[in-house]
Order: sequence, then structure tokens, then C-alpha cells
Amino acid sequence: MNDGGAKPETLIRVAEIGGRGRSLVAAQSLRAGQVILRESPLLLYSAFPFLSSSVSPYCDHCFRLLASSAQQKCQSCSLVSFCSPNCFASHTPWLCESLRRLHQSSSSAFSDQPSDRQVQARFLLSAYNLAAASPSDFQLLLSLQGNGDSSSDSAAAGFLHSLLSAVCPPLPVSVSSELTAALLSKDKVNAFGLMEPFSVSNEKRSVRAYGIYPETSFFNHDCLPNACRFDYVDSASDGNTDIIIRMIHDVPEGREVCLSYFPVNMNYSSRQKRLLEDYGFKCDCDRCKVESSWSEGEEDENEVMEGMDDENEEEEMEDSECENEGEVFGNGVDDESSFPHAYFFVRYMCEKENCFGTLAPFPPKSYEASKVLECNVCGSVKEDEVGGNQ
Repeated sequence: MNDGGAKPETLIRVAEIGGRGRSLVAAQSLRAGQVILRESPLLLYSAFPFLSSSVSPYCDHCFRLLASSAQQKCQSCSLVSFCSPNCFASHTPWLCESLRRLHQSSSSAFSDQPSDRQVQARFLLSAYNLAAASPSDFQLLLSLQGNGDSSSDSAAAGFLHSLLSAVCPPLPVSVSSELTAALLSKDKVNAFGLMEPFSVSNEKRSVRAYGIYPETSFFNHDCLPNACRFDYVDSASDGNTDIIIRMIHDVPEGREVCLSYFPVNMNYSSRQKRLLEDYGFKCDCDRCKVESSWSEGEEDENEVMEGMDDENEEEEMEDSECENEGEVFGNGVDDESSFPHAYFFVRYMCEKENCFGTLAPFPPKSYEASKVLECNVCGSVKEDEVGGNQ
């Protein structure tokens, strides 16, 4: 995939930003559609609980949809299937036996535990397997952010440490409840979900697998991001579990590059709740500062967006608005606090039913930016009518 000419490592750099900590900023001017990072996962694990009523339809290594004629089921544990011999080779004897024993005890062991405890167990098995296969990668995992100091984290760590120590074969690394707690905290704040295929009839997509992507985890959150992530799990021939970070619009050198950790159409209270529960912080981005002052009656985002969209359609007809768009995206003006919400929603929100994805231009193949936008959820494309008129 064309990234516009520069290597990703020259495009972004780590910086400390007051109040936000470690961040990724543009090391040079970045262009709309430019690929600034492509990263393979440090580890992957299934999002299906052991006691799930449905069998995972995905390869347990690369998580592609399995073709019934091509899948290769493990005959030892009978719990996982793979799409090819290469993927099957990742299923180590220790992991196979651990899955088999854990599945046998899961009915009683997890009976009084929340369902996500089973998925956490899958993560720990993958992490311990990583420690045996690549100690350096395991140390990289431990170096990621995440403290695990909450009471719920401690309770989960105590339960899972006792369970895995008692049920699994001798673990490939020396473990303790403290190490288990540390690993769970890394997973909680650094894991990215690989979603199930998009379907118009499915309003709420589920996660098929989770992955740890160390470099991608450096990106901070913003409720109006300037970059978004793409993955092509079922369509890419090689590196299908890679995450690709692509710029939504132009960003000047020195500006922080941010992702949204969830669909941008969520309302203020839902975003704040999600961020506090899942990531442990309160967002005070420019969008949240504006929306925090809205009354309860206005907080339904759909109603607000409709009103703002009507106003924006009239304003876009005026030359002054077009000039302002150029300032925000093309000329590197530092003040993004005036970035219009409606403009982002109209231009960069996918219109397909039940999608809620974000649009970004295809990577530029020349000096000019692409006039075609791609959705990072459903994969649909559309002409960038606004960009084409500039």
C-alpha cells in the first residue's frame, strides 16, 4: 500500500504532551490518506468465551472466516480450527493441552464469574505461550502501559492465577498473582479488537479476536480524530491481522495524531462512561468541552447532528466556509477548537445503515490527495465531494 513516499518511522515520533503523557505527533506534515503506520500484532487471542453456545467460525491463528472445505481442526483438543498448516503450526502442545484442561473445568470454574473472565483466561494463555516462544516479545508486552491497581483487577488476577496454576500443565514461565495482574492491566488498556464482518442487518458487531499492537497503543484518543485504523482480516492475502493507521485529513508537523477508541457517533455521556470504565480517564478534548455544556435534552447526538447538518449544508455554499475548511486542513492552523462537528460528521462519517464507520481518503499516489474515501468498517467507498470542490 502506498504511503505517500516516506517510511512510517519518519512520519511520527513519540513526545510527552502536558496532561496527556506519552503521545505520537507528526514528525513532518502529514497528508490526508497517508499511511503512517502498519503493524503486526504481538499476540492475538479469540474473543469467544469457553462456554460460548456458538463455535468460533474463525481460524484460531489469523482469524479469517473459515471455509468449511479448508479448515483443519485440532484432533487433540478438538476446540480450535485453522485455515492452513502454517496457522496450525502456531498451536503449541502446551497451549493445546491448556485449552483442553481449561475447557473441561470451565463449567464449574467459571460458573460464578462474568463471561469476560473466560476471555481474559484466553489472553493469559496466549501471553504465557508468548513468553516461552519469544522472551523478548514477552518483555515488550510487560513494558506497555497499564498498572492494574483496581480492586476488580486484583480480584480477576487472583482468580485466574489460582485457576491456571491448578489446571494447566506446568507454565512456561514463573508466574505470580502480581504478574497476572500486570498482564491483565496491559491487556485492558492496550488490546485492539478485530471485529466480525460487517452486515447491514447486524446493528451491533461483535469482536472476533483481540490483539496487542505495541506501537499502535501509543496513539491517544480524541473524539474527533485526525487518523483512523483499518484492517483487512478477511481480504488481505498476507499480513491480514495487521493494523493500518491512515490520516483522515492533513495535519501539520508537531500536531498530535489521535485515534478514536470507538465509533465517533457516540454521545457525550456514553463516551465519557466508556473511557472511564475501559481506559481509566476522562476526556477533555475540544469536542467534549463543547458537548459538556449541552443540556440533557440536547445530548442525543442524532438530534444534534441533524440540526447541525442542516446548518452546515447552507454554510458550505458560502465561499467563506470553503476558505475556513482550507485553513483547518491545509494550512496548519494550530487552533482546532473551531473545527465544526457537523463538518466532520457530514464528510467523514459513513452513511451506510448500522455502520458508524469513519471515512479516510485512499493513500495518495501523487502530490494530490485522493478524491475517494474508504470506510474503515464496511469498506464502502464514495467520492469526496467536499474535497473535490476545493
